[in-house]
Amino acid sequence: MSLLVKSAAPVWLLALVGAVLTGVLADPASHLVFLAVILGGVVILTFVVQLGLSRPEGFVDRCSASIAGSVVILAVATLVLGF
Repeated sequence: MSLLVKSAAPVWLLALVGAVLTGVLADPASHLVFLAVILGGVVILTFVVQLGLSRPEGFVDRCSASIAGSVVILAVATLVLGF
């Protein structure tokens, strides 16, 4: 498994868990607010994980993959929860 997938998968998993918990626990009127907060947390977590690796090669690719995957997960959650 490549470093890109190893470093992006935990961020994707957190986005998925956050989206599911939002759907289960949050008031339907506040789903979109919580999904936006989760996206902000995912972006911060991405930088923490990537800077913790101390490997500059592929930094932008790893950050892009982590954030893009999380955006896709949260976009699907928005479609499911928002309508």
